[in-house]
Amino acid sequence: GGEFWKQLCVEHGIQPDGLPRDDHGTHNATTNTDDNTIHNNNQQHSGPHNKNNQNFIDDRKDVFFYQSDAGHYIPRALLVDLEPRVVNKLIHQGPYRNLFNEENVFIAQDGGGAGNNWASGFRQGEQHHEKVLDMIDRESDNSDS
Repeated sequence: GGEFWKQLCVEHGIQPDGLPRDDHGTHNATTNTDDNTIHNNNQQHSGPHNKNNQNFIDDRKDVFFYQSDAGHYIPRALLVDLEPRVVNKLIHQGPYRNLFNEENVFIAQDGGGAGNNWASGFRQGEQHHEKVLDMIDRESDNSDS
């Protein structure tokens, strides 16, 4: 999941802290105008999301992000896991740790995960389904569609 949000941030001009890059895309990025490629953190991204591309179409950040009152873009995502390592790595370490809304994160308190055991996952799901459904309801109530 971390690479997905990293790519969306690059494509939509959003910094790892959720703030938009300036109009020139200068936040850790340089543009090669010969091939309309953005070089960002040693990665190359080209195509319609490059603002120097003449075919650039106004970007719809609101599909994947909502904007807070402070101007930060926050992913429209719920991070749900019975085993905390992956989600904790995403929200507590690395450059994108300030991107996500902490209210949209659910990690089981016992933190052991299902261990590839369907019955264990089913039992734990029964214990936590109300809280997860409340998170889904809250996030869907805030969406436009």
